[in-house]
Amino acid sequence: MAGLKIKPLADRVVVEPAPAEEKTASGIIIPDTAKEKPQRGNVVAVGAGKKDEPMTVKEGDTVLYGKFSGTEISIEGKDYLIMRESDIFAIV
Repeated sequence: MAGLKIKPLADRVVVEPAPAEEKTASGIIIPDTAKEKPQRGNVVAVGAGKKDEPMTVKEGDTVLYGKFSGTEISIEGKDYLIMRESDIFAIV
């Protein structure tokens, strides 16, 4: 994570989504086509914020966000989401 070569602008953050669940609580294996998109992830990069609105989240925070929030990007073979801080619902 420390080697991520991307710096989001303004109030944007880069989130590494948590891996999707592989099994149900009862042990049933979930196929790739049925896996739900994760709604939790770790913040890996944070922008500087807007003029009168400092950023609340910081690198390393675990956050919850909407199912369809952000834009998917791939950097050096890893998938990330880039989204506005307002798309984040909570810090866990």
